[in-house]
Amino acid sequence: MPRSWHPFQRIEQFVREYTAGLSTRDFRRLFDRDAMHAYAVLTREHSREPEPRGLGRWLFRAKLTFLGLSYKLTPARRLLFALALVIFLVGLLQNPLVVSVGTKVRISLDFSPLPFVVSVLALTYLLALELVDRIRVRDELEVARELQADLLPDEIASIPGYAFAHSYRTANEVGGDYYAVTPLPDGRVALVVGDASGHGMAAGLVMAIANATLKTGLDLDPSPERVLALLNRTLCRTGTKRTFMSAFYALLLPELGILEYVCAGHPFPLLRRENGEIEELGEGGLPLGLHDALPLKCHKVAMRPGDLLVLYTDGLAEAVDAQGGAFGYDAIRGVVRGGGLPATVHDRILAAFDRHVGEEPLHDDLTLLVMNRQPPLTAHQEADPPAPPSS
Repeated sequence: MPRSWHPFQRIEQFVREYTAGLSTRDFRRLFDRDAMHAYAVLTREHSREPEPRGLGRWLFRAKLTFLGLSYKLTPARRLLFALALVIFLVGLLQNPLVVSVGTKVRISLDFSPLPFVVSVLALTYLLALELVDRIRVRDELEVARELQADLLPDEIASIPGYAFAHSYRTANEVGGDYYAVTPLPDGRVALVVGDASGHGMAAGLVMAIANATLKTGLDLDPSPERVLALLNRTLCRTGTKRTFMSAFYALLLPELGILEYVCAGHPFPLLRRENGEIEELGEGGLPLGLHDALPLKCHKVAMRPGDLLVLYTDGLAEAVDAQGGAFGYDAIRGVVRGGGLPATVHDRILAAFDRHVGEEPLHDDLTLLVMNRQPPLTAHQEADPPAPPSS
C-alpha cells in the first residue's frame, strides 16, 4: 500500500480505539436517563422551592443546575468555573445577535474567538482536575474492592454429605453483601448471609465490621442468638440510624441435618423438600443495628437427604428491567421449585435473572448461595467409586 495512506490508517485506528465499546443505547442514555439522574443528584440540595410553570421552569432549572455544579466544586474551582462562564458571556455580548425582519429572517452570531477560547480552556482544565480526583478515588476503591474480596469465600470448604454453589455481584466497586460458610472445631457449620444498608463504600465498611464481629462471635459462642446479638450491639454502637444490616445466620449439625437459625429482617431463605414442597425459613423482624434490645427468635428445622436450601439477598429479587418491573420473589420460587443439584439451580436462577434485567445495570448488590443435603451413597456406589479420567 502506498506510504501516503499511512496517516489515514492511523486516523482510522485512533477513531476505532476512541469509540471502542460505544453503543447507540449508551449514547442515547447520555441524554435521557443519565441526564435525569445527573440533574437529580446536582439539584437535590437546592430544590426546596416549588418549581414554577412555563418559561420560568427552565430558568429555575438552569439556576439549580448552575448552583448544583458550583457547590460540588472546591471554592477555588468554583471561582474558575464562574469566571469561565462570565468570559464566555462577555464574548457573546461583544457582538450580540443580529436579527433582520423582512422577506427573510436572518440571524447571525459573530464574536471574537479569544473569550471563547479562554473559557473553553478554563473549563477543560477544570474538567481535567475533576477527572484526576475521580481517578484517585477509583484507585482507592479498587484497593478497597480487593480487600473486601479477601473477606468473601472463593471456595467453600468441603462438608461431607453437602454440596454448595455460590456467587456474588456488586452494584459498585465496593459492595455491602456478605456470606460465609464456616466449619467449626466441634463439627458444626456456621452459615451466614447478610446485606448492609445501601451500597458502595459505606455499605462496604459495615460489611467489614460485620465480618470481624461474626468471627469474634463464632469464637465466643456460635449459637445464632448470641452471634447476632453481638453483631446487633456492635452496629448500634459504631453506626448511625442509617447503618443497619439484614442477616440470616444458621448453625448446621451435618450428621443430623439439624439447622438452627435466626432471620433478622432478611429475605426468607427457601427450603425445597425432596418432594417439591417449599418452606420459607424466617418470620417478620427488624434488621440488626436499629435497636439495642432487638428480639431475636431462634428456630429449628431438619434438612433431609435430597433437600435444597437457597439463600440470597434482596438485590436478586428487587432488580428491575428496562420497564421498572422487579424480578420478584415469585420468580425465584418458580425456579427453585424445579429442583436439581445446587450448581444447576444456582445457574438457572442467574440465567432467569439475566434474561429479566437485560442490559440494565445493577442498583443493589446480589448474593446467591445454594446448598443441598446429598442422599446417602448406595452400597454399589461405595464399592465402585468412579474411575479417574484417563490422561
